[in-house]
Amino acid sequence: MAEDVLTAVRTAPGRTEMRGFAMPQVPDDGALLKVEVAGICGTDVKMYAKPPFEAPVIMGHENVGTIAHSGPEFRRRHGLEDGDRVFVEHYVGCFHCEWCHAGEYRHCENTDWRTNPDARRYGYTSAENPYHLWGGFAQFMYLPWNAVLHKVPDGVTPELAGLATPLSNGIEWALVAAGVGYDSSVLIQGPGQQGLSQVVACKQAGASTIIVTGTTRDTARLALAKDLGADHVVDVLADDPLTAVRDLTGGKGVDVVLDCTAGAGTTPVLLAVEALKRREGLMVVQGELAAFPDFPLKKLTEKAITLRSARGHSYRSCELALAQLASGRFPLERLATHSFGLDQVDRAIRAVGGEVEQDVIHVSLLPWKSV
Repeated sequence: MAEDVLTAVRTAPGRTEMRGFAMPQVPDDGALLKVEVAGICGTDVKMYAKPPFEAPVIMGHENVGTIAHSGPEFRRRHGLEDGDRVFVEHYVGCFHCEWCHAGEYRHCENTDWRTNPDARRYGYTSAENPYHLWGGFAQFMYLPWNAVLHKVPDGVTPELAGLATPLSNGIEWALVAAGVGYDSSVLIQGPGQQGLSQVVACKQAGASTIIVTGTTRDTARLALAKDLGADHVVDVLADDPLTAVRDLTGGKGVDVVLDCTAGAGTTPVLLAVEALKRREGLMVVQGELAAFPDFPLKKLTEKAITLRSARGHSYRSCELALAQLASGRFPLERLATHSFGLDQVDRAIRAVGGEVEQDVIHVSLLPWKSV
């Protein structure tokens, strides 16, 4: 095993430096993960451009790899052996609070960097904290006793397993938060990795009508949405989306709207309110808007619309995502469109942000690619 661990560290807004860290000594209840794939999503783009704090951070919160070295207590606690391939959730809960006891460790104070300056969350935690290796943009990553791990099924490649985070989010938001099920009609706004993952989740759940909206720039993504199970796609720059939704639903509107536009302004929310059926529709939003002074609350209450926030994923949704990947039922490998080496982190993030490359959906960072 190498003496030093090569990492890509965010040192300032839009700036990454390659740094080496000494290989940490693993305690009996800890382990080291040899990172094979670190996925990159839209959240990384935002965190890279406008970091929430100045401390150096090894980004990367969608991580897959093999257990390189582990202590005996770690192996006993997790039921894993060295060499096992795992998907690592980015949450690191305390497992003592009421949220952790309820299985909702995503809400634990121990992992919430917004309210807890000493929080532990992969891709967000300062590299100055003990063990240093708190992100997937590195050759190795530290796993404490309270890391949340999922064994990757046989036959699922590392790059395919790297889709577990967006797919688990799609399952959580569409099936759990929105309750999509048999004969549901759904409007999915935005054909990015989250939106496409929700197409799969809704199709698997038995939705009868799945409509996906995007722009002309999303032509390839909209085509993939159809291949993944969408019944209709709408280019909002070429056609009026509200008219299209009403025409496609016989004037009734949809049961559920899933907003995956991530910061596209108020327009998708306003469309969602109008596109939902006359009574008791449900919309799930990602909360990108800092303010919405003219929010149509009156219409929301008149139509008895339920508004819910998209907030991470549960353990069960991750297990379902891995099972879906292993099933081979959908061509999910087509979501993994680009890969980069560790020395290309800056370009990889900018590719997801639309600054470079074409037709990017999900980017895989491969820490050993350039070694």
